[in-house]
This record gives sequence, structure tokens and C-alpha cells, in this order.
Amino acid sequence: MCGIGTDWLENARAAQQPEASLVAAQAGDNKHALIIFVKNPQLGRVKTRMAKTMGDEAALDAYLQMLAHVRAVAASIDCHRAVYYSDFIDESDAWEGPAFSKHLQSKGDLGEKMHGAMAEMLAAGFERVVLVGSDLLDLQVQHLSLAFRALGFQDLVLGPTHDGGYCLIGMTAPHPELFLNKTWSTDTVLADTVADAKRLGLSMHLLPAIHDIDEENDWLEALNRQQLRHDRA
Repeated sequence: MCGIGTDWLENARAAQQPEASLVAAQAGDNKHALIIFVKNPQLGRVKTRMAKTMGDEAALDAYLQMLAHVRAVAASIDCHRAVYYSDFIDESDAWEGPAFSKHLQSKGDLGEKMHGAMAEMLAAGFERVVLVGSDLLDLQVQHLSLAFRALGFQDLVLGPTHDGGYCLIGMTAPHPELFLNKTWSTDTVLADTVADAKRLGLSMHLLPAIHDIDEENDWLEALNRQQLRHDRA
């Protein structure tokens, strides 16, 4: 995927507040918001790289397990929880209200989608906003707790993945520049984002790196680590 243009950046800077109809939840006493990016779990449309070796049904089942894991972790954090769907809002799935508010990702590439969701929550009055992906089995409650805590004294928090990307990003103010000119799903994303943050003069905290899941081997190794954690508990 190539870098993107800058026209949306100017629009983002100009838009101080989203339309009220686009924000399903307003901040109350709790000023922390967790955004979970999910793909609608449809056969043949999720974890397609895994499906090449596992088959569509096995890949879908694996993704449903990832969603269940991230959902359980998110439910353990005291914050507002917002699920952002890739294609359509599913009112009858396991992301039940009022524990989770439901939203639709904006148009554009991954950077535009992430910036749009984070800007929306910040404009709604939340002071610390963390966004996390859903293709994870290694995400733990402490990752999210540390992310929110770090935002008490840093402008930006990133949760690196071992493949050179990141699975978590958090901020206290919108910084659309961090989402520009990235070749998403490559091993340069984290380094490029860190370089942009330094150029912008943002203070930053990096969480311990974890594994995301793209290939069948990633999935099998994640299952083994999950079993080890269960055995030690």
C-alpha cells in the first residue's frame, strides 16, 4: 500500500468537532476511551493470509477466538469501550451494549480510519483515547492499563508488534500527521511513526512488544503461549 495524500489532513485540522449524530457516546465522569477496531467476521473475508493454509472456515473460527479474547480483555478495563466495525454495525453480535458502544469505521485507508475514530472520541470529551486491533491473543489487561496510565504524562503511547508494526496507539489530542505516508502492514510502520512523533516534538511511551497474527504459524504459536499462560495461572 502506498502513502496517502494530504488533503484529508487539512480537513482534519479544520474540523474541531464531529457532527453530534456521529458520536454515539459522550464522555461522562470516566474520561478514558478504548477503541477496538474489528473486521466483520464473514467467511472468506477475514484472516485471508491464514486461510491460504488453513481454509476459510478455520480462519474465521480463529478470528472469532481472537475477537472473544480481545473482548474479554477490554471488558476488564474501567473505561468507555467503543467497537468500530469495518463494513457494517452488527446490532446482534457478542459486543453487547451498554458495555460496548458501536460505530462504523470511516472511509479511506487504515491511517484515515484510525485517525477518524480517535478524533471522534477526543472530540466527544474523552481525555485519554487508546485504539487497539483485534487480531491478537497476547494482549493482556496490563497492556491497556499501562497505556492509559502512560497517557497521564505522555502525549503518545504505542504498543509495538514483533513484525515492525504496532497493535495499539493512544493519545490525548489528535495528531493526524502520525497517520500520513505510512505503508501499512509492513515492517516500517512503527519506525516511521516514532520518527514522525519525534519530529512533532511529542513525548512518547513504548509498551512491551507483542505478537499479532497474520499467518497460520503465528496462530499456532499464539495458542501455545496462551496455553502456557493458562498453565502458570
